[in-house]
Amino acid sequence: MEKLWLKAYHRIGEAGIYPGGLAHSVHLAYSRNGTDYLPLNKNYGILFEKGDISPENLILPRGVRDPGLFRMPDGAYGVCGIRTLEDGTPDAEYQGMPVWWTTRDFIRFERMGFISEEELACREPAAVIEVEAEVGEKAITYWTPLENTGLVLPERIEVSSEAELDAVCAQALYSDGSRAVKKLHWNKAGIDFAKPGIYEAEATVGQKPLVFPLAKGYGDPVLLRWERKWYFVATNDNLDDIGIYVRQGDTVEELFREGVTEHLILPLDRQRHLIQTFWAPEFHLIGGELYILFAVSPEKWGPQCHMMKLKKGCSIIREDSWEDPIRMVKADGTPLAEEAITLDMTFIPAESGSYVVWSYREHIGTPMDTGSMLYIATIDEQKPWQLTCEPVLLTRPLYGWENVEGTINNEGPYAFIRDHRVYLSYSGGSANAYSYALGLLTADTRADLTDPASWQKSHTPVLTYYSVEGEYGPGHNSFYENEDGEWMIAYHGETDIREHLRCDGIRRVHFRADGRPDLELSHEQDLKAEYRSVRAQIVVKDP
Repeated sequence: MEKLWLKAYHRIGEAGIYPGGLAHSVHLAYSRNGTDYLPLNKNYGILFEKGDISPENLILPRGVRDPGLFRMPDGAYGVCGIRTLEDGTPDAEYQGMPVWWTTRDFIRFERMGFISEEELACREPAAVIEVEAEVGEKAITYWTPLENTGLVLPERIEVSSEAELDAVCAQALYSDGSRAVKKLHWNKAGIDFAKPGIYEAEATVGQKPLVFPLAKGYGDPVLLRWERKWYFVATNDNLDDIGIYVRQGDTVEELFREGVTEHLILPLDRQRHLIQTFWAPEFHLIGGELYILFAVSPEKWGPQCHMMKLKKGCSIIREDSWEDPIRMVKADGTPLAEEAITLDMTFIPAESGSYVVWSYREHIGTPMDTGSMLYIATIDEQKPWQLTCEPVLLTRPLYGWENVEGTINNEGPYAFIRDHRVYLSYSGGSANAYSYALGLLTADTRADLTDPASWQKSHTPVLTYYSVEGEYGPGHNSFYENEDGEWMIAYHGETDIREHLRCDGIRRVHFRADGRPDLELSHEQDLKAEYRSVRAQIVVKDP
């Protein structure tokens, strides 16, 4: 059986390129000959140490360096390293006490805490160890970017009607063994469905790629299909984040064409104290009614979560179609926050109940800044602006990729549900810079989502500036289903590592062989150019 070696290492931090919060983490590389190594996860960190929380409720970033690997008596593996501050300086509080994790597959890790150097020495950790081939191969597959390897399509397609032809699909193949159904968009000009015979026809495979950047100066994009139209809403950086504007089109592509009309549906209004930070608007269908959830500030800066409802039978793009915004309140009717800020609220319609998740932050911009953290609570869909339970802390930015270079963020949550699983993405790092990245929380939709134990948080971000070439700081995303029934991710990012202008992008969400969503597929990885158009023999039979 082929041998495999894994090597653990940390990288040297470089401000503005690959800072300490990222560099001081466990990186992995593999070798098939014990000499030549290839990095996993594109040489981005895989295992991050959690920061501490001070008595003042401040996050103290922590990292790990000089990692080692060893075999456990029960056949599992250990990962260890020196605990550090963000800049790589050893954490004096734990001098002589390395931090360590266990794993059976180098995919999922369990943090065990700290171990004495004497006890660790008995386990003989090393930077490089030989691993079982099956374990190594699975880790390689997991941490290696997918590639589109082929397309399966019948050479001869027999149909009796146009509808039957429309139902024929292709299957795209991928390097991990997964597949994706691709709808075929036929050129039917030469086919007479009333006349049996053999025809040649060409089809476009899947939908036309939407090339980044789609729109410049817009953050937090959300798309909605409503009554046969498409709508786009976002934070409008081009207008200093003042007002909520909506675009309307017959297709998603129309939403991003040059000169598209933007309809102002919520303007600055001093009488209603809607003054600034019109942030992160999201469309959500709640209790059969369409709402926009967003944050806004009055005269004194301090965004707070609000929602407003579309009046029955009215047009989304008219200002007078929307009821007055309502500020979110707790179960007892008091504001969601008094001194802290609240923003980025989203809605999750799970099997176990209806929930909202939002970002909460105290003392922003002061030495006592807690960083933004995600809270969750239940709601009654008939009165969604009022919580029906106490808010529960879901996650805060403890990992190095979440609190990098002075940013302390868990924000921008958005969920989709598939096969009884809720996938809740969220953002960490800087909202308008290269370090922005997406994390992922997953849970069973039948579980109590206000119980933090119901959720699994990924150690590693699922979308970063290492994911797709030419896209920096991808984050604050939303999900939607396109006309072909595919899950899509919309996000903002920058076009250069030193750029701070937020731009929008859209790509398909792929589901890997192990069932997890993959948000990193470039258009070429999703479907190679050679497979985007096909020809086939169409046999029209008697009805």
